[in-house]
Amino acid sequence: MIELFHELEFEPFLLSFKLAGLTTFILFVISVPLAWYLSQTKSKMKAFWESLTALPIVLPPSVLGFYILVALSHNSPIGVFFEDIFGVKLVFNFTGLVVASCFYSLPFMVQPLQGGFESINKNMLEASYIAGKTKFETIIKVALPNIKPALMTAIIVTFAHTVGEFGVVLMVGGSIPGETKVASVAIYEFVEVMDYTKAHIYSAIMVVISFLVLLSVYIFNGKQKKIGF
Repeated sequence: MIELFHELEFEPFLLSFKLAGLTTFILFVISVPLAWYLSQTKSKMKAFWESLTALPIVLPPSVLGFYILVALSHNSPIGVFFEDIFGVKLVFNFTGLVVASCFYSLPFMVQPLQGGFESINKNMLEASYIAGKTKFETIIKVALPNIKPALMTAIIVTFAHTVGEFGVVLMVGGSIPGETKVASVAIYEFVEVMDYTKAHIYSAIMVVISFLVLLSVYIFNGKQKKIGF
């Protein structure tokens, strides 16, 4: 068993964590203003934007991955722009995985934040505006500190969801060692060659990681409820 562990390559896990970390950071920056808008707007288009944001939850990953692949390919306007201007190809490399993961995990960041913002006492926000704070200052200094459970849930679940994604990353990134071969893809390849022992080990690690992530969310949220958040 010890020899087997020495034979295993843990680079796919490191790549998965790198992908999840970057995706979570990017989505946090994008999702805070988006979730704030959705929580405060009274526009008739709100339902449309909420449905569009939540679409990756119900779409099969292969469908979402296919359309992202088409949109980012070297034949598409987006792909041509990035390749000509920045010299970057957006498919079958790590950059493409980050872009695809941001689409795939978007609702897991937006929805908890939106729910948290909607739960804030409106009088608190109005008091902030009366005190002369801008909308940006109100979000950063008033809103976010008062939705700690929702904030932590959004960050941790987004990270965990990205670590475990498979269909989208396989469609957009393929399986290039050290570049796009994340843990979920490695497990798939072990099963393909009927190496169930290594597949079991990789899968067990993923189960433990997922459980610990969920456990940390519930423990943190439980503590926040006890202290009044």
